[in-house]
Amino acid sequence: MTTAHHALTSQASDAAIDTACRLLRLPTMRAQAADTITRAEREGLSYAGFLAELLMAECEDRDRRRAERRIRAAHFPRQKSLREFDYRVNQNVDPAVIHNLATCEWITK
Repeated sequence: MTTAHHALTSQASDAAIDTACRLLRLPTMRAQAADTITRAEREGLSYAGFLAELLMAECEDRDRRRAERRIRAAHFPRQKSLREFDYRVNQNVDPAVIHNLATCEWITK
């Protein structure tokens, strides 16, 4: 496998990043590249640190979008979260137990 190294201008680099992210279907990296580049230069991030920042942003956004798709696909009649749960309605439900279960720490144990 050969790797081509090109000396690109800043403008050409930006265009190449935009095109590559579009082709590789990396919308979050595409959207955050410019800001992350600026922050990396300002904070002196290593190349690995810079790449890790962009990749983690992409992964986190994909997880968020995947969860949103699953919720939509479930066709729930309405959205509810534990934050909205009214524990006064059912006194048998212990808020501490529910919050402990919500952390999912019990899975690893």
